[in-house]
Amino acid sequence: MAKKLNLGCGTDIKKGWVNLDSSGLPGVDVVHDLTKLPLPFADNTFDEILCQDILEHIPEYEEVLKDLHRILAPGGAVHIRVPHFTSKNNFTDPTHRRMFSTNTFDFFTRGTRWHKARHYYFDFSFSEIPSLQLTFELSSRAFFYNKLIAKLFNKNRHRLSYYESTMFSRLFPAVNILVTLKK
Repeated sequence: MAKKLNLGCGTDIKKGWVNLDSSGLPGVDVVHDLTKLPLPFADNTFDEILCQDILEHIPEYEEVLKDLHRILAPGGAVHIRVPHFTSKNNFTDPTHRRMFSTNTFDFFTRGTRWHKARHYYFDFSFSEIPSLQLTFELSSRAFFYNKLIAKLFNKNRHRLSYYESTMFSRLFPAVNILVTLKK
């Protein structure tokens, strides 16, 4: 049976997962502060890790990624959601410490342009990025173009890079980056 970790779960308790949070909320299995590393798990423990809306709050998120890599089993995946650098939420939430682009996680993934150029920065790396996409605000009529923008730019990495480096990202700001890193 696959072992799964729901990191920084808050009130999003998942049945069949190890739910970890810094607060002892109902349903939390492990209470642990993510700024205190290492995490209280053995190497290669989890097949899947869910890390939603966590890394932007941590000053040294690179160290957390390194520890997630340590506790992730070979072939396992970590699913991450962070705000995109154009998201208004970056500036609304005073607890956000970092902003992210679609290229940010390339620094931690073998074979990517940024990892090849800067591989000496980190002593760990994931094997691939099987999934990467942006999410956009879709909740009101004012954002009716965002559905088309998401469809157009989430087709491939080249289009995501074009989106970020042109006026499209300023006219149609993204909300989140959803990325999966495989060990």
